[in-house]
Amino acid sequence: MSEHIPAANRQTSMQTGLGRVRGSGSARNGTHHWWMQRVTSVALLPLTLWFVFGIAIHAGAPWEVMAEWVGRPFNAVLMILLIGITFHHTEAGLQVVIEDYIRPERRAMVAGLVIKGICLVLGLLSALAVVRLAV
Repeated sequence: MSEHIPAANRQTSMQTGLGRVRGSGSARNGTHHWWMQRVTSVALLPLTLWFVFGIAIHAGAPWEVMAEWVGRPFNAVLMILLIGITFHHTEAGLQVVIEDYIRPERRAMVAGLVIKGICLVLGLLSALAVVRLAV
């Protein structure tokens, strides 16, 4: 392949031909994605602990008590944060699985869009349920 390119125009690079064409190297998007997975994981730790302890304290309580607990402004904000970060983290994790195991690229793109859509719809429905309890 490189024998067809004049010597003056050849570049010595560790980047693949596809990477040069796309204009992004091997780590341009991957680093951001990796950091976002770590940030959402760290954010989910205290939110999940808050949620588990809140549910445990109210174990066996009637629906009205739980609805009142979720409807408190502080709890509603934390619940919406938990929902948003959880669905974002889930979508990002599934994106990695799709990129690693689904071929050809068109199927991976469609699967990624479906996952994003499902996570978005379920996240919005969940947040709407919390808002309805809080208002």
